[in-house]
Amino acid sequence: MRLGIMGGTFDPIHYGHLFVAEDARLMFKLDRVIFIPNGIPPHKQVGAMTTARHRYAMTLIATHNNPTFVCSPMEVQRSGPSYTIDTLHQLRRENPLAELFYITGVDAIAEMMSWKSHEDVIQLAQFVAATRPGFALNQLRRRLPMAYLQRILPLNTTAVNLSSTMIRDRITKKLPVRYLTPDGVVNYIYQHKIYGDSPPPETGENY
Repeated sequence: MRLGIMGGTFDPIHYGHLFVAEDARLMFKLDRVIFIPNGIPPHKQVGAMTTARHRYAMTLIATHNNPTFVCSPMEVQRSGPSYTIDTLHQLRRENPLAELFYITGVDAIAEMMSWKSHEDVIQLAQFVAATRPGFALNQLRRRLPMAYLQRILPLNTTAVNLSSTMIRDRITKKLPVRYLTPDGVVNYIYQHKIYGDSPPPETGENY
């Protein structure tokens, strides 16, 4: 089995995440892609983030209609910071015969030398580096050793210039976010007032 892994804060998840996951699934012939929302990201300020419960729920909503996508609560349920090394060890225990492909942005991979136990991380999975606006693959050559580069697969996907920050900002400004993230996620955001008390813009029956 070839198993894709897509981690992140997903605050909120959006079509950029979903498109990259699907593109990687097809390009690398992955049997499944597991979305794993961070519980406590070690490199981000926790107080500024939406609770893990809501981020997991939004990710579950966004992925439920694709039979090859799975949403896992493993990092949400784990105590302490959500380190990639711990997640990969758990996935290896649960899927001992699977090939693991960790899908993330090239900008995140460029910081791999700061990750906990990065020497072991790079051996446990191959990494799929999705290009993002402003980050070129050649940046990795300046930051990572050759042994790491040999474990990284480029994904020259169609650029989707979306970010969770953009969506949160639009909501606080009472601007529409429909078609930036699945309708179910938009509905959940407004029903639970996740990003403030701003009412949804008037767009008809759905948000």
